[in-house]
Amino acid sequence: MDAGIIGSAVTVLFFLLFIGIAWWAFHRENKQKYEDAAQLPFQEDADEAGRHPDAS
Repeated sequence: MDAGIIGSAVTVLFFLLFIGIAWWAFHRENKQKYEDAAQLPFQEDADEAGRHPDAS
């Protein structure tokens, strides 16, 4: 095997890996998980504001 074939195989492998990760990230079943995770900073701020009565 020469470097051209190995380079092509690695390129195809990483392309398929990229497609797999993109599919996993944008899959319909993960939408609620990501929406919940996106709200975490706001929930933590609300929790901290509730603990400190003098917080503005």
